[in-house]
Amino acid sequence: MSDMSDVTKDKLIADVKLVIADSEELLRATAGQAGEKIAEIRARTQDRLASAKIKLAEAEAIVVDRAKQVGRAADDYVHDNPWRSVGVAAGIGLIAGLLIGRR
Repeated sequence: MSDMSDVTKDKLIADVKLVIADSEELLRATAGQAGEKIAEIRARTQDRLASAKIKLAEAEAIVVDRAKQVGRAADDYVHDNPWRSVGVAAGIGLIAGLLIGRR
């Protein structure tokens, strides 16, 4: 379940980056447009984009931090239980070998 949520978070971060890039491009394309309403919408959009960029950076930092924690936990487990880790890896290798050998 954790791997799936990490993939979902990574996809969400990528999607938000695309929305931000598209919004910035739209702002540049409408830079020459005049009018009070357009100026108000552009200012509000720029504020929201700045906020979204900050939140995106925070979300990325959280994802990276969690990935590092998982890596450290796995490393600690392997160091604390080397023979158990070798046994698990050998078992997985055996099962993979059997599955590949059946083809």
